Amino acid sequence: MTVVAGGEILAGQASNQICWMSHGDQVMVAPDGFEVLASTATTPVAAFANSAKKIYGVQWHPEVKHSQFGQNVLENFLHKAAGIPADWNSGNVIADQVEKIRTQVGTDRVICGLSGGVDSAVAAALVHKAVGDQLVCIFVNHGLMREGEVEQVERDYVAATGIRLVTVDAEEKFLTALAGITDPETKRKIIGREFIRAFEEAQLALIAESKADNRPIKFLVQGTLYPDVVESGGGVTAGIKSHHNVGGLPDDLQFELVEPLRTLFKDEVRAIGYELGLPKEIVGRQPFPGPGLGIRIVGEVTKDRLDLLRKADAIVRAELTAAGLDGEIWQCPVVLLADVRSVGVQGDGRSYGHPIVLRPVSSEDAMTADWSRLPYDLLAKISNRITNEVSGVNRVVLDVTSKPPGTIEWE
Repeated sequence: MTVVAGGEILAGQASNQICWMSHGDQVMVAPDGFEVLASTATTPVAAFANSAKKIYGVQWHPEVKHSQFGQNVLENFLHKAAGIPADWNSGNVIADQVEKIRTQVGTDRVICGLSGGVDSAVAAALVHKAVGDQLVCIFVNHGLMREGEVEQVERDYVAATGIRLVTVDAEEKFLTALAGITDPETKRKIIGREFIRAFEEAQLALIAESKADNRPIKFLVQGTLYPDVVESGGGVTAGIKSHHNVGGLPDDLQFELVEPLRTLFKDEVRAIGYELGLPKEIVGRQPFPGPGLGIRIVGEVTKDRLDLLRKADAIVRAELTAAGLDGEIWQCPVVLLADVRSVGVQGDGRSYGHPIVLRPVSSEDAMTADWSRLPYDLLAKISNRITNEVSGVNRVVLDVTSKPPGTIEWE
């Protein structure tokens, strides 16, 4: 893109720069009174401004990592064009949310579904700061977690926060509910429904305790982020897919939701987590979807398929860590194409196994992402280990699709 006039929003930027565009409609001629600030070979009006009316527009996505000066565009708009002071910080957000949570919850009890991911961990820590022991975290072992994660949640998070944790073993119920289901949206909604049902069962077990001090459990904490709301069709956006903590909740939900992170992005959530004193192992953990491995199996979810995927995923995570790449990629979903088989040669005979897909991506907020260029030697090592160590897999493939057009998760 070529900047032809800086104006307030493009001031101080290079005249030629890389920007990320993904659109179906575009402005061909600027309206009367508007100055064209930038253009590309195919987009004559990439940015315009009317300084007198304080109206500005860009055709590309400045909010994504891959727009070279995108952050500068947003800063210029906020501070130079709109005149807003640069006083945002995690401490202000924490103080504001603590006050809102206390007002909403009062003296009633609160439960939080803890998944082990950074979102629910930070949401729970924020609510705990606001209402203390009124909060009880519930960890639903739905059988869709990765290798070793159940133990990590029960051990590490409790040690770091002192929050009371109740574990519900619901693996059999989830697998029964998912039996025969292959449609991605249906799987997400079933997982969301079963999560809530598990919470309600846990509530029943805590009723006697809550009756003693006349503080019923009325609230459910969710680690919903703004990208979840956007992709589920919140606000003015078109729905992309349901998130189990947004579009996947049942209509007869018995709790009032507490969502302290709903307007935040992942990097902001991590900043709040560090401010709250959570350990790096929790705050810096790569994102993992609430529905777990259930949406990383393309096809029906079964225990055998989950066990297979866990082994492959554990190999990928171990090799990325050994290569020192945990901090350089956003996440690396490992996907089992359960309904696809291909011919291979393993040992002394012909095999007919499943493909495993590697989906390493780089991003800052999950709204957009690019596939990560992992070293070929590392990819070869991962592929060799998976095909040699995981029975039933004879092929490993690499997903080299950006977002958009492809979402980070396959389902």
